[in-house]
Amino acid sequence: MSRIKRGTVTKKRHKKLLKQTKGYWGQRKNIFRRAKETLLRALAYAFKGRKLRKRDFRKLFITRISAACKQHGVSYNVFMNKLNKLNIGLNRKMLSQLAIFEPKAFEKLVEKSRNEIS
Repeated sequence: MSRIKRGTVTKKRHKKLLKQTKGYWGQRKNIFRRAKETLLRALAYAFKGRKLRKRDFRKLFITRISAACKQHGVSYNVFMNKLNKLNIGLNRKMLSQLAIFEPKAFEKLVEKSRNEIS
């Protein structure tokens, strides 16, 4: 029986991982075991960071809408509640964009929410 030399698949997998860890510090870039640990952690942080970024932007949008509402003499929670009752389905990102770039349109929304019968 002839001898089968292995290692090509493993070498390919190792090289692929080491290519992803290029630029890391010390052994984290060139020792497979260290590189794998670091890469798994980096990917976990990247996943978590994408979730946190959504949360941070939502907080920013709410702050912007709240500031714009206060200029028109209405609180954020009352404004959002009235919009929901009127079935105005604008999300917070679009409302914050309106508040910044189209203040007249935002003012009309505030007036519409004020006129809503409680």
